[in-house]
Amino acid sequence: MARSSNKLLVPGIEQALDQIKYEIAQEFGVQLGANTVSRANGSVGGEITKRLV
Repeated sequence: MARSSNKLLVPGIEQALDQIKYEIAQEFGVQLGANTVSRANGSVGGEITKRLV
């Protein structure tokens, strides 16, 4: 998985964000990965943003 160069405001939060990402993907029935269409992967990212904001 590609890593962003953006700095996180809370050190050590990566594990929690990954957990949220996979929970949302499971809720949506999306298998995250390179073989998944970008629309499905993007829907997970969009939902993460909605929940965090």
